[in-house]
Amino acid sequence: MGPADPTPEVLRCMVTGYLVGDHLVLDGARVELDPTRVAMGTERVHLIEPGLDRFVRVSAGRLFEGGPLIYRWREFPSGIEEAVMEAYLDEKESLDAIKGVTPALEASFRMEVHQRTEARKRRAEVERQHREEEARRAAEERRQELVRKLGDGAGRRQMAGVDFAEAARAALAVGGAVYLDHRRAVERNEMVVRFRLGTRRFECTCDETLQVIDSGICLTAHDDDQGFEAGTKGDRFFTLESLPSVIEEAIREGKLVVYRHVD
Repeated sequence: MGPADPTPEVLRCMVTGYLVGDHLVLDGARVELDPTRVAMGTERVHLIEPGLDRFVRVSAGRLFEGGPLIYRWREFPSGIEEAVMEAYLDEKESLDAIKGVTPALEASFRMEVHQRTEARKRRAEVERQHREEEARRAAEERRQELVRKLGDGAGRRQMAGVDFAEAARAALAVGGAVYLDHRRAVERNEMVVRFRLGTRRFECTCDETLQVIDSGICLTAHDDDQGFEAGTKGDRFFTLESLPSVIEEAIREGKLVVYRHVD
């Protein structure tokens, strides 16, 4: 649909002002510090001539009382519009340095600046969301790649840095145990892991490479143990993969001593 024909004899209730987009800031408008309050006092104009620049003074009218505003034509500029446009392009925040600016023109300027600022905020937000989505997608792709490697010890340790719960679950499953939960320990880079083996629940502490720090059971070597010096605390010789089998062996031999009780 094109612009309305300039037919003064048809249009009634004529008004003039400055266009901001397709809304008219009427001559005589009050200068508001809040641009949104200025916008509340504007009215949409229909059938606007295409290609109009900012800060163009126009007239519009109605076909009947209470009807929509219809664009009529461009009015003669006041002579200040060019300076206001330069201030807008130079990203000035106010028109204080320009004399003779009418309230309607200043209100239009404030609206245009506000709309430009809001548009930039929206673009920045869209870009931020896009970056975050790309980061999430890349992280998920990395995670899926590590999931495919969970059958491998090195893959499980890589996964531990991305998704510790998934890595711990896969590691414990190697020894026939079921991962239940984990939380960060007091010491940095250590995790407290709870798991079920058979009908019993156990708790241990390991680092982020799945190396056991505190098994939660007695693993101190005795004189008749081969390979370790008597009195050596053997927790660090095991990982989440091997700990369940150690517990099962202790159960079979009747030597299981649990000091981190969960049940």
